[in-house]
Amino acid sequence: MTDKLLQPSMPNQVRAYQRRWLMIAFAALVLDIITKAGVSALMPYGQSVPMTGFFNLVHTWNTGAAFSFLADGGGWQRYFFIVIAFAVSVWIALELRKPLPASQALAYSLILGGALGNAFDRLLRGHVVDYLDFHLGGWHWPAFNVADIAIVCGAALMVFSSLRQANDVSKEKTNE
Repeated sequence: MTDKLLQPSMPNQVRAYQRRWLMIAFAALVLDIITKAGVSALMPYGQSVPMTGFFNLVHTWNTGAAFSFLADGGGWQRYFFIVIAFAVSVWIALELRKPLPASQALAYSLILGGALGNAFDRLLRGHVVDYLDFHLGGWHWPAFNVADIAIVCGAALMVFSSLRQANDVSKEKTNE
């Protein structure tokens, strides 16, 4: 009886497959934390260092969401975005326990790492540190960070994966 309790509930191969996706999420999270810590430690808030004619390294804070959405919300949005990020992260972690196409699992992993990176920033600092500033002809894209890159890449991969799956299904139906 105790032997059954000590045996893994799923084959090692399946657990290794799932662990791979969680390690990718963890790598995105750690890279985000390290880069934000570096910017916070080495650059005073508000500093902008021109790197090229179209890119600056900046130190800015975002109390809102993407494109500073709700940044002037008075503080409640910090907790709102933390709850959303952790709820989505739990859901994604549960999804990653299921067998998924590799592109979908990678997309979820990137989104998970990015969501946790920004959530930890909000939790620990009260804001998200942004530092990548691209511009052209006086027009600046809102500053962003590694977590944002992971989320956007994950979302784009999710759309691509969904379109590819839909295309595969339509091809199967036409072949019937």
